[in-house]
Amino acid sequence: MNALVAIYPYNHNGLWVFDDESVGLDKEPFVSGADTLIDRALHAKGIQNGEEGFRLLFSAGEFPDYDFRFTHVREGNGGDWYYSDDFQMEGWLCPALLRYFESAPSEVFTKFEPRE
Repeated sequence: MNALVAIYPYNHNGLWVFDDESVGLDKEPFVSGADTLIDRALHAKGIQNGEEGFRLLFSAGEFPDYDFRFTHVREGNGGDWYYSDDFQMEGWLCPALLRYFESAPSEVFTKFEPRE
């Protein structure tokens, strides 16, 4: 498994989704607060037209110039809940998270970038 992963979320029919053929995901949605966290992160970063797609880098470990850290708070609803100190809210990550990690990491570090 890679230490740093890149996915390219975009808005499809009003939902934030992403595709990752390498792990068998197609239009995998972000829901239950994760969608709102994306909205807030894009706004905080000043990324325009994010709904057309952006790059999201993430890792279980800190990496240079990461933007936001999400801390695991509990398992639930078949996935895992993470808390953002930056946005003072939780978001749920579905079991697709385990396509990238052997188990839910205690922290997830992210970087939001415009899609070039």
